Amino acid sequence: MDLLNTLVDKGLRRELPTRGEALAVLATSDDDVLDVVAAAGRVRRHWFGRRVKLNYLVNLKSGLCPEDCSYCSQRLGSTAGILKYTWLKPDEASRTAAAGLAGGAKRVCLVASGRGPTDRDVDRVSETIRAIKDQNEGVEVCACLGLLSDGQAERLREAGADAYNHNLNTSEAAYGDITTTHTYADRVDTVHKAHAAGLSACSGLIAGMGESDEDLVDVVFSLRELDPDSVPVNFLIPFEGTPLAKEWNLTPQRCLRILAMVRFVCPDVEVRIAGGREVHLRTLQPLALHLANSIFLGDYLTSEGQAGRADLEMIADAGFEVEGADEVTLPGHRAAAGGCGPSGGAGCGSHAGTGPGAHADAGCGSHGGGGICGTAAAPAAQEPRTDLVAVRRRGAGTDLAPNA
Repeated sequence: MDLLNTLVDKGLRRELPTRGEALAVLATSDDDVLDVVAAAGRVRRHWFGRRVKLNYLVNLKSGLCPEDCSYCSQRLGSTAGILKYTWLKPDEASRTAAAGLAGGAKRVCLVASGRGPTDRDVDRVSETIRAIKDQNEGVEVCACLGLLSDGQAERLREAGADAYNHNLNTSEAAYGDITTTHTYADRVDTVHKAHAAGLSACSGLIAGMGESDEDLVDVVFSLRELDPDSVPVNFLIPFEGTPLAKEWNLTPQRCLRILAMVRFVCPDVEVRIAGGREVHLRTLQPLALHLANSIFLGDYLTSEGQAGRADLEMIADAGFEVEGADEVTLPGHRAAAGGCGPSGGAGCGSHAGTGPGAHADAGCGSHGGGGICGTAAAPAAQEPRTDLVAVRRRGAGTDLAPNA
């Protein structure tokens, strides 16, 4: 298949695909999905071997967010029956993080609901970062606190944070359809602030919100331009009590095509399967490890994930191995650029080919004939699997042990 051969060659050279080529990946049929996975898997193994990085979420403050992001169970007006609590104390957060680290995680992601942190909130999180780092040598810590004000990223870096997460979520054109209380430009600005402070930037997307293929390609090309070290790919968890509760647009095959497209556009960055993999990939989760080199271990912010032990068994059974704390996540050319902790990295380096800004080649691109481009029908909506959406009732904010 000429398209896939072209994309593999470009991925091995870190060359940006055309917009048409990225769209063509999403348009492939279910009959071709194993060919797509095999091709993107070659790119993944070239840059990351068979290592899988484990990350662990700690929800420092849950619920009661003043923002109206339609996808979020913690949003303003949400009636989802999630845990709601104020800031965890540093020792509580550190104990929760320790469970994930004992399960094999090498990065702890500290998340708090809200528009963005106050200076007092930054002090709280800084204390938590120091507590985790003092008790766990070599651990990476990523903060995710919303929109940053001037100087806050620098303070988090001084406290020991290695990375900062702030997702773009969807394309600029579609952003106003999912959130009205802040803008796409606000999100881009926060990613720039993290970069400027010397933090490893982590920024990704949410698929399954009713977006078009063009929206998906737009946001991934925008992410490539922002040059994060890691790109989390979330699949919408349709919580009852949120505006997107009825959005069940994903199939396992569709999720694999999306992950493959992200890998082709961002060949040498940490592509992470984030929220929703259990809900939408389901029994095809092991195939996704051929595309992504990073996952979250255990539970998510407000929903339950697969059992931590099952995650580890899945990785081993699929022929992959958990990345060790002493191993460098990113390829040498990115790690050498000087990013966070053991994962290093300061971006995609110098990419051959055209930049991601211009949307030329809006069609299928030039595949030299043959190919698998273009005419696949839109995926049929699946029956809602509400049985797979389980609200988290353990771990942070409860008296029960976390899932790790």
